[in-house]
Amino acid sequence: MDFIMPVSVTNKPLLFLISSLLILLSFSARAETFYIDYATVNPIGNGYVLNAKIKYPLTARVKEAIDNGITITFSQQFELIDSTPILGKYWHWNTTLWSSEIRYQLRYHALTQQYLLLDIDTHLQQNFSTLDDTLNALGRIINFNLPPEYIDEPDTLIFQLRSGIDLNSLPTPMRPGVLVSSKWQLTSPWVAAQWQ
Repeated sequence: MDFIMPVSVTNKPLLFLISSLLILLSFSARAETFYIDYATVNPIGNGYVLNAKIKYPLTARVKEAIDNGITITFSQQFELIDSTPILGKYWHWNTTLWSSEIRYQLRYHALTQQYLLLDIDTHLQQNFSTLDDTLNALGRIINFNLPPEYIDEPDTLIFQLRSGIDLNSLPTPMRPGVLVSSKWQLTSPWVAAQWQ
């Protein structure tokens, strides 16, 4: 007597439901990154200025670190690129003319229950009562002067910016876990500003 046993029995609707749930959970578990809400370059006098708004959606892990007194360093990076067309609109030769970075330190002071935002270059410090107010101030760029010596023909120029957390400025015991954790990889992609 021959006996044949089926290897597996599939229930296609159940399999579809489980795979759909796994896909939805993977998307919801991913950390949201910082993003540039808008960025414009406007003429003013003989030069140009940048006005931009950066959104900083922090993960629960980053908020927990701030509330526990860990200083978080944010960087805003800027590049001015000359884009020369070589093969019409299909290929461009890009040359970085100028780049700059502004760094801010954000920390929570438990005694005063204030969030402190420090511009590392100018040592200008601002105090805020909520984290949301602090992140809104951090993300507001108003009349940031572009170097006039590089702006002869704005038609071929690209001004781009991005923002992120400087993970190497965190305390040494935190770095190994932070460098591999997706909860800390929040750097925005490069975004080109619109020339007005």
